Amino acid sequence: MSSEKQVSYQSTNTYEVLNTFTSKTKNVWVVCHGIGYLSRYFLKYFKHLDPEENYIIAPQAPSRYYLNGKYTHVGASWLTRENTELETENLLNYLDEVYKTEKLQDAPKLLLFGYSQGVSVVTRWVAKRKIACDQLIMHSGKVPAELKAEDFSFLNNTKFSFIYGEEDQYFSEVNIPKEEARLKEIFRSNLEIKTFAGGHEVSKDLILEIAGT
Repeated sequence: MSSEKQVSYQSTNTYEVLNTFTSKTKNVWVVCHGIGYLSRYFLKYFKHLDPEENYIIAPQAPSRYYLNGKYTHVGASWLTRENTELETENLLNYLDEVYKTEKLQDAPKLLLFGYSQGVSVVTRWVAKRKIACDQLIMHSGKVPAELKAEDFSFLNNTKFSFIYGEEDQYFSEVNIPKEEARLKEIFRSNLEIKTFAGGHEVSKDLILEIAGT
């Protein structure tokens, strides 16, 4: 008969940054990539932003693996359905350390961005750690089912954006009106739902638009 046990240990992870934080910086972004990415490659979607005004921090999902069954390109995943609660706590502890290291409490304007699987990470972090931010951007991913309106009620002046491509294959089986109604229930004010002509991909145009708001 087998049984599962648990052990705690110290772990170290990396993260990537784009541009330099200076007195001219207006926007500080924390951007959580989707499944299959590495943080340094995910930063390419933010290189078109004004480098003087935008400082971008890209946390790295910890579970790295070889893509497509070949030992060439490496991607990473944030979570799976296995031990999700435990793994979520590990991720939140990691993001907490990034927050402290980068002194994000002093950011002139803090934008939190999740793409695809990164949406579940960034929304859980905000909800469970009560992370104050100026904008919360959810791109092509679903907000976890356990999160409710009261989890975000402390955010009084935050702008919420939900973005998805009109041809996103991962949304083909999603009841879009029902999902939008749920989002409006969770984020009861300052919610903007944005769509674009495209599939499951990052919209650089909408990122640029958000950076200017």
